[in-house]
Amino acid sequence: MRVDRVEAIPLAYTEPNDNNSTRHLLLTRVVTDTGHVGWGEAVTMWPEATRATAALVEGLAPLATGRDPADHEAIWAALREHTWWYGNGGIAAFAIAALDIALWDLAGQQAGRNVIDLLGGPVHASLPVVISCHATDGDLGRMTGTMAGWVRDQQAEGIKIGFGKRGDARLGFERDRDLRFVQLLRAALPAGSRIMIDIGAAIHWDVDTAVTRARDWEPYDIAWIEEPLGADNPAGYRQLKAATTIPIAYGEREWTPRGVQRITETGTVDIVGVDPGRVEGLTGFRRANGHVLAAGAQINAHAWSSAIVTAASLAASLAAPNCHQIEIKPLPNPMQHELVTSPIHPRNGKLAALWQPGLGITIDTAAVERHRTH
Repeated sequence: MRVDRVEAIPLAYTEPNDNNSTRHLLLTRVVTDTGHVGWGEAVTMWPEATRATAALVEGLAPLATGRDPADHEAIWAALREHTWWYGNGGIAAFAIAALDIALWDLAGQQAGRNVIDLLGGPVHASLPVVISCHATDGDLGRMTGTMAGWVRDQQAEGIKIGFGKRGDARLGFERDRDLRFVQLLRAALPAGSRIMIDIGAAIHWDVDTAVTRARDWEPYDIAWIEEPLGADNPAGYRQLKAATTIPIAYGEREWTPRGVQRITETGTVDIVGVDPGRVEGLTGFRRANGHVLAAGAQINAHAWSSAIVTAASLAASLAAPNCHQIEIKPLPNPMQHELVTSPIHPRNGKLAALWQPGLGITIDTAAVERHRTH
């Protein structure tokens, strides 16, 4: 089996889980001389980033063409070496991620094994699901009731709520409102449910504000606070960790394994968020988690995009001894429920391995064409 051609496919879709906003992503379709097809993805989000990543994928394609997909680690190294002048993160990392995931998919198909086996096999039989949502409703009572319903319906272990998102919720900006939300949510959730709070990029807290919020929330058994001081503030995070018992999560905005290593070496992060559709693919995820493991921290695979990244995140998470949950969106959406012929659904509150060869999913090409932008 050899790579014959590579196609970059920009998509746009309406995301009900993000207040019906238009979100963008880039798929990569890699076809071999045997007719096998591997699919990858970059979580580009914005139209200009999607167009730029498509150009890079097309430019990097010759480095994979003619090669055996089983050589994905060597191809990944060649992609990184080629992008030395404009890479080491950014759009180059997106392009590498999209190609790398597709090559892992093909390598699994070639071997007749799921990607999880290529990653060393599962260390978890399954993982509990966590609802990952955005706070959008201005009525806090109604919104917390809806969120609790999602947890009960999916038998989820808990819920992660994005603050500072589109809509009318206005969470993350007013201390009293934030505390009232946490109180209402804790009262509405089933007993024992975990609560994770993700402070979105629209919110800019200083250390004192983050400490105040964390201390407000400590009585409500918060599992973690994500990015309360943004993506890169080790000195601030050191102060925050010393001032609260709530674990701190960040890392999702790192582009490379070296970036993940840099933040874990600060000793300021308890749960490291890593997205295979951003951090140079499954190869990048695995290398990044080597640093997370060495630091004694947990890893949490970001899976808030299409079913391709969900399948990659699930395989990587089941193979990671320091991963303890997998995130799912609560509302049906095109990239999870139209893109694949068999959507990924939890069973009894858990997700287990997809044992079909490769990523374990089958892409509906008609859905790809419906959402394709050019």
